[in-house]
Amino acid sequence: MPSELLNLFDYRARAKELMPKTVWDMVHRGAFDEVTTRRTRPAFESILLRPRMLRNVANRDTTTTVLGHTIAFPVMPAPPGQHQYAHPDGELATARAAAAVGTLMVLSHFSNYSLEEVAAVTDGPRWFQLYAYPDREYTRDCIQRAEAAGYSALALTVSVPSGPGAVLARETEARNRFPYPDMPQGNLMKKGPDGVERLLPVLADFDPALTWSSLDWIRSVTSLPIVVKGLMSPHDARLAVESGAAGVIVSNHAARLFDGPITTVEALPAVVDAVAGRCEIYLDGGVWRGIDVLKALALGARACLIGKPLFYALAVAGEAGVRHIFEILRNELDFAMAMCGVRTIGDIDPSLVTRPQLQAV
Repeated sequence: MPSELLNLFDYRARAKELMPKTVWDMVHRGAFDEVTTRRTRPAFESILLRPRMLRNVANRDTTTTVLGHTIAFPVMPAPPGQHQYAHPDGELATARAAAAVGTLMVLSHFSNYSLEEVAAVTDGPRWFQLYAYPDREYTRDCIQRAEAAGYSALALTVSVPSGPGAVLARETEARNRFPYPDMPQGNLMKKGPDGVERLLPVLADFDPALTWSSLDWIRSVTSLPIVVKGLMSPHDARLAVESGAAGVIVSNHAARLFDGPITTVEALPAVVDAVAGRCEIYLDGGVWRGIDVLKALALGARACLIGKPLFYALAVAGEAGVRHIFEILRNELDFAMAMCGVRTIGDIDPSLVTRPQLQAV
């Protein structure tokens, strides 16, 4: 890697030089007025650390587990789709990089390469992101394909109740006349009554009638654990646990589909309190430094997911770029742990973080 690429922000800056403006805007820009987008980094930066000293931080260990899978450090790829907009190898490169650094791959329902093609290039642990469609036959088929291909969990995304409606928020893409999507859609094929496979519309309506009871139907057609992605409310987090979810991903879809929600790191503490240890909690959004990972874990997350940086890394250096950004985050996390007096991931607790505007404990 070029020596000047020291962090994920460097990758973002280089990617902006390399990516077509329309693709850069598609990846980088948020919804409507980008209020939530602008607040995401300041929200992380408002959380400061209380380092501890003389704690014997020799032989630090960044490994952890997610749903029983051991991963080398608590950062995973989030499941944004369409990786080929950044590099021809797309999700194949991302999956290979995730396996190489010892983390878990979360594959998008809207990946350019099919879930079977991605499974064929990696023996690492992997989850499949699932959107529920009104067409239950198609949804069941996706679930069964994921099971057959060795995916170990479903990341059911519930934060997009209407596909076409979400386009309203992407005003920058509308101005750019972005031709989305104009690439292969490996997981959106459905065999018709005539036996011919046809492509479903990428922005077809997801099931707008999806409710918590819908999880009962999904559980009835699979033995895979279900991780509910897209929750921001502690009330919803409680309902997820009561509905049998094995995990919750606190996510606002990178503030790309709707503007105005609080940031994910702001939502995290209340979700953690609501879940009360009954399932694992993951944070998606706003993570750009290993220090951010430490903060999220101190607030109760099991692991973090990164999305936009995957595109920047792919655009700059393909698979090697993705591998490098994960290595950067792991090294930064390891350093932050040492500086805070933490030897293992399990040693990270809420005493390490504070918000200065609150009265110190």
